[in-house]
Amino acid sequence: MTRGRPIAFNPDQAVSAAMQVFWARGYDSASTRDLLEAMQLSRSSLYQAFGSKERLFLEALRRYRENLIDRLHRQLEASPSALAFVEGLFRDTARDAGSERAAIGCLIFNSASELGQRGDLPSREAGESVRAITELFRQAVMRAQSEGDIDPQRDARSLATYLTLGMAGMRTLLKSGADAGEATRAVELVLDTLH
Repeated sequence: MTRGRPIAFNPDQAVSAAMQVFWARGYDSASTRDLLEAMQLSRSSLYQAFGSKERLFLEALRRYRENLIDRLHRQLEASPSALAFVEGLFRDTARDAGSERAAIGCLIFNSASELGQRGDLPSREAGESVRAITELFRQAVMRAQSEGDIDPQRDARSLATYLTLGMAGMRTLLKSGADAGEATRAVELVLDTLH
């Protein structure tokens, strides 16, 4: 019995290339042609490897989320305090104002805004990704409470949701062209709520 031809490309590189397309164009606006060009694949190879544009997007978004959450967890663990981690993350984001990174935004928040509550797999995956960010913030808040930097009587989940809201808003503000001064003032207001 013969098998299909082996896949003669690097799937990791292909997903990374597709991720960049989805990040820049969004799920709906990323055409199959855009994806094939970026991945340097034929249409048949794309479908053989990933099955559909939807499955490719799910793989790209999961990879983005896992890489982001893993990096942030490592930063949180290495930080002298959880509050310092949160403050640093928001201030670093504000300093991105005017950069190419700021203009493209965050794939998770971009996807959640674009896909909303359509109920399909991409929208559910985007929602799951936002929840993963909120969970990271909840862990940071709980650690900050144990370190005495945030009142332990305050609800950690509500504060985590507030931080997710603040970061999503910050990413949107930066995408719209806000300058570093505006972004920094907004960040300080977000952070003031933690004290």
